[in-house]
Amino acid sequence: MLMTLVFQAPRGLTGRVVPPADKSITHRALIFSGLAEGSSRVHNPLDTGDCISTRRCLGALGVVITETRGSGGETILEIEGRGLRGFQEPENVLEAGNSGTTARLLAGLLAGQKVLTVLNGDSSLRSRPMLRVVGPLRRMGAEIQGRNQGRNLPLVFAPAPGELLPIDHQLEVSSAQVKSALMIAALRARGKVRLGGAIDSRDHTERLFDYLGLPLHREGSWLTVEPVEAVPAFELTVPGDISSAAFFITGALVCGKELLVENCGLNPSRLGFLEALKRMGARIEVDEQNLSGGEPLGSIRVLPGPLHGAEVGPESIPSCIDEVPLLAVLGAFARGITRIRGAGELRHKESDRLAAVARLFSSLGGRIELSEDGFAVEGPQSLKSAEIDPKGDHRIAMAAACLSPGIRDGVTVHGFEAAEVSYPDFVGMFRALGGVVA
Repeated sequence: MLMTLVFQAPRGLTGRVVPPADKSITHRALIFSGLAEGSSRVHNPLDTGDCISTRRCLGALGVVITETRGSGGETILEIEGRGLRGFQEPENVLEAGNSGTTARLLAGLLAGQKVLTVLNGDSSLRSRPMLRVVGPLRRMGAEIQGRNQGRNLPLVFAPAPGELLPIDHQLEVSSAQVKSALMIAALRARGKVRLGGAIDSRDHTERLFDYLGLPLHREGSWLTVEPVEAVPAFELTVPGDISSAAFFITGALVCGKELLVENCGLNPSRLGFLEALKRMGARIEVDEQNLSGGEPLGSIRVLPGPLHGAEVGPESIPSCIDEVPLLAVLGAFARGITRIRGAGELRHKESDRLAAVARLFSSLGGRIELSEDGFAVEGPQSLKSAEIDPKGDHRIAMAAACLSPGIRDGVTVHGFEAAEVSYPDFVGMFRALGGVVA
């Protein structure tokens, strides 16, 4: 049943935010725990949506995951790994749901195993490109069959006759998912796997390699992964997700209010959104306070002030790919032109997010000039209250909600249950910051 909510913030959004656990890091902590020898402990995992898909798939492969509670009530997962080559053959198809991270990272885990597996997803995920990861895995010797010659799910991973082969591979698209899948597969190869090309994307997997002492070397423009006999068990705490915090940062900037974000991941490869905001004139204070599992974390303070247009080019997009729709939102409230280039990858997310942003603006009576790989927004614009259909895309649903502080009478969002994929208590936090949800 669709959840229709009306978001309003006549007094603005201000206060303190502790964002939910980082989705990207949770996926990787789960998968590396499954690959490890022995028992690992993951504190504060994101326990919803896409991460549940990863957890369910690992369980079907024989990974035993037990949930407990810490002294403060936080979730702790005790995970008994199967080792690099010890997965059991699942009785049924592995269902990745709507999670591209689950599908692509599991492809790296399943390639070259001794068991038969079938990996599938929902209708949206079945339309997303998989050949960018299937192609290099086939070159490594994995036998993978799939729809449209492996371009789309479902994929079938045949039992491997031998070890995966070492390769040199140039990534054509900056994708942390593809890079991570190949790094995971490389741990079981006969020799070194070298990755070049578009490797400057999120580096959560590289940091986890370093944290676990796995052999990874950066040689000029190449990443080199060496095979290992085993992945050690480990313990880590997942920090808050900066991509989730970005929605309320946007809401505060729209209405010119102060906001403090605490216990938030501050990985440099994820800070492109903050850098773009600074280019737009936003006053942002970042305080790095700790490390967890190789990941820096701390606080972000957003101070009120006028915004102006800015340009964000291809070199900056990998570090803010998920926040690009929010830059469009802020462009509508900034003075001048905000221009985004090099974001064509957004056309292959849960939805075509560039087209989704254009539909959002059209519904609100706004103006945006769309291009093949980006857009231009001239502000300030006077947006009107409207009903928004995010068509199941969680980030578009939350972006629409965070427009409401700048729109009299707010915004109505249909199908807001989509937001639970990454931010299960978004509505509660919106209210805690002074917003009204009906």
